[in-house]
Amino acid sequence: MIEASNNLMPELIAKRDRLLEVLRALGSAAVAFSGGIDSTVVAQAAHLALGDRAVAVTADSASVARTELADARRLAQQIGIRHVVVATEEFANPDYVRNDGTRCYFCKSELYTQIDTRLDGLGVAVVCSGANLDDQGDYRPGLKAAAEHRVRHPLQEAGFTKADVRALARAWGLPTWDKPASPCLSSRLAPGVEVTRERTARVEAGEAFLKSLNLRECRVRLHEGELARIEVPLSEVARLAEPSVRDALVRRFNELGFQYVTLDLQGFRSGSLNALVSLESKLAFATVPSQGAVP
Repeated sequence: MIEASNNLMPELIAKRDRLLEVLRALGSAAVAFSGGIDSTVVAQAAHLALGDRAVAVTADSASVARTELADARRLAQQIGIRHVVVATEEFANPDYVRNDGTRCYFCKSELYTQIDTRLDGLGVAVVCSGANLDDQGDYRPGLKAAAEHRVRHPLQEAGFTKADVRALARAWGLPTWDKPASPCLSSRLAPGVEVTRERTARVEAGEAFLKSLNLRECRVRLHEGELARIEVPLSEVARLAEPSVRDALVRRFNELGFQYVTLDLQGFRSGSLNALVSLESKLAFATVPSQGAVP
């Protein structure tokens, strides 16, 4: 890896050095590695700071798109970090399947439990996530699960925002530097819609169809009544409404089992389903500060 340091501002160079220091001080680490931009930067930093004492751990379940799992494998190989894929069993948990707005807590609890049970075998002592400072201002039940499992957030501790993460990933030559966010497939199901393997598979197939139309950023949100609400950038809404494209889209989504197909005129919005989460759930899973985070 050749770093384009001349493209980094002094402030970001200082944060990069702090990130490596934080990880080096851990002695060893298992990175919860989805293959997204944040966990990829942490995995790269962990490999630089810790070498063979770092390992990337990726979850595999019905909520993980097959393309995302394949990307994670390729990225780990490019980075050179040890990589382990573990099967997680969140679909066996009624609290997860119920999908009342707290689903992510139970998902992350399952992942961190699976990693915790493997720490000795992996030869590491600490689990790290890819959470950055911007995540502290959003509804993130998974951060509560992380706190309960004493997971460290190196990006937060080193003062990284999302923009910082992308800039460092670009300097490090990581192909995910401009990758759109890609949360799990279960996150596409509106609160109150039970999570099933069949539904996540349909969502995955629906988004695959949209991407075949050269849409880089898109979501298929599944609401009650098997209603698919499609979100794409505003610049693409008119194209999807064109008769030939619309007819092919509706035909494919009906084949997949969606009873109603709608196009959201507000366009793509990351986390738009959070608006349906009850205030009670949001208060119960308010963001908690990370260990060692900068003020």
